[in-house]
Amino acid sequence: MANRTLENLRIWIDARELVSLIYKLMADNRDYGFKDQIQRASVSIMNNIAEGFEYNSDSVFVRYLNIAKGSCSEVKSMLYLCEDLGYCSPDQRVELQAKILNVSSGIYNMILYLSQSKSKSNSL
Repeated sequence: MANRTLENLRIWIDARELVSLIYKLMADNRDYGFKDQIQRASVSIMNNIAEGFEYNSDSVFVRYLNIAKGSCSEVKSMLYLCEDLGYCSPDQRVELQAKILNVSSGIYNMILYLSQSKSKSNSL
């Protein structure tokens, strides 16, 4: 990961795009409590990836990635409520949840990669 920057880290890019989509979806929503919570949860995904990345420690990065993955589940859950409350259509929910699955899968794959590289370096 020595040559990587945050700005070219695919999981961060995807999380950033997800945040933009959530903000656009909530732009005219007047349920400020709901709007604030779903926006904060989506931003948490992006920011936890960024914060963990900057520590330059695989084990710390993995900890932050797990937090980001949890925030993915929070946004996924809130999108069901978003649909139930009529704040988005079923199609919008499905589309956003597919994007969340993509981000969450990418985070999971990064966790696996970092965990496997740590295991290999411990066995040397």
